[in-house]
Amino acid sequence: MFQDFLMTPPGGGSEGAILNFVFLGALFFVFYFFIIRPQSKKQKEIQNKIAAIKKGDKIVTSGGIIAIVHSIEEETILAEVDSGVKVRFLKHSVTDVNPGAAKA
Repeated sequence: MFQDFLMTPPGGGSEGAILNFVFLGALFFVFYFFIIRPQSKKQKEIQNKIAAIKKGDKIVTSGGIIAIVHSIEEETILAEVDSGVKVRFLKHSVTDVNPGAAKA
């Protein structure tokens, strides 16, 4: 199958194979710079925010719950959802820290 991909056109020219490689390279470029790179950059930013969580920060969980951090442990966060209602979340379920805060 790979040989068929590299086969030259009937005229004997090799422009078709080179053009195919250029097209595949351009396609990879578009996927990397417009899809993969921004997503990994955003994920790294969220991980840094989660590592820097402190008491009093507002968090959003993957379930859509908005809460204020009450205490932090190694793997979990105790957050206050409403006055007097505290819920324990795993750290990896946090999707945003201080939502709506101005980006510096």
